[in-house]
Amino acid sequence: MLMKILVTGIHGQVGFELLRSLEHLGTLILADRTVLDLSEPDKIRTFIRDHQPNLIVHPAAYTAVDRAEQEPELCHQINAVSVAAMAEEAAKLGAAMILYSTDYVFDGKGNQPHLELDTTGPLNVYGASKLAGEKALAMHCPQHLILRTSWVYSMRGSNFLLTMLKLSQERSQLRIVSDQIGAPTWSRFIAERTADLITRYVHLNEGKTSLSCNPGVIHLTSGGATSWAGFAKEIFRLAERQVEIEEIPSSAYPTPAQRPLNSRLNISKLEHLLGTPMPSWEESLNHCLKGEPRD
Repeated sequence: MLMKILVTGIHGQVGFELLRSLEHLGTLILADRTVLDLSEPDKIRTFIRDHQPNLIVHPAAYTAVDRAEQEPELCHQINAVSVAAMAEEAAKLGAAMILYSTDYVFDGKGNQPHLELDTTGPLNVYGASKLAGEKALAMHCPQHLILRTSWVYSMRGSNFLLTMLKLSQERSQLRIVSDQIGAPTWSRFIAERTADLITRYVHLNEGKTSLSCNPGVIHLTSGGATSWAGFAKEIFRLAERQVEIEEIPSSAYPTPAQRPLNSRLNISKLEHLLGTPMPSWEESLNHCLKGEPRD
């Protein structure tokens, strides 16, 4: 019996890649903002009841981190209230749900990678809304996975990689923050590891979906870590762009939303579940820039 898998945010960085990574796992129900408005919980409930998925994979979110400081209600509505509605309907159907979250649920203190059970403490509206979404899913849907990732990039949409490639055509010098540390993570890598987790641990039996691993939080990023300045340097090296980078502290580049300095996420749980080490962020970036075929 094939699963019916609802995938949200299909035009986003992760959603776009999920369509190709999950297509062999079941019948996909595709949802973008034109058919599933995350600011309207009643319509979310109706959509799920009408389509009756066995699994909801939910990358869609409010991700404008700085704008969220001026739109906290809308951000919370999309990232938390909508998740609660989805989770409740999933539970009624006996379905499972996978939610993508963020390194921004942490306060960024210390210099060690954060473990899944470490104390959270978001510094901005966006991080608080994603943490509220995590809690809503855990409360309302027993069969769930929360996949926290960081510094997502791809060759589509709006992200740091594309911004750097564009700026490298316009400027020969750039000032980039060097005291925020995390793992740049390719959207295709996220989608493919999601498919691996579903293949191994998500099971359908008589219309009910169950997880054979402990439900909860899993950190899903590439291996290693760098600063935004280090990320930019590697982009320019691989793309053969001549750009001089001045490394600056976060204090020299103020933004409406405060960012955590330490965004490292410990991925040992993911590596244990999948039985293999994750590739380095440099390796994934190289694959992305080369446009290499999917796994």
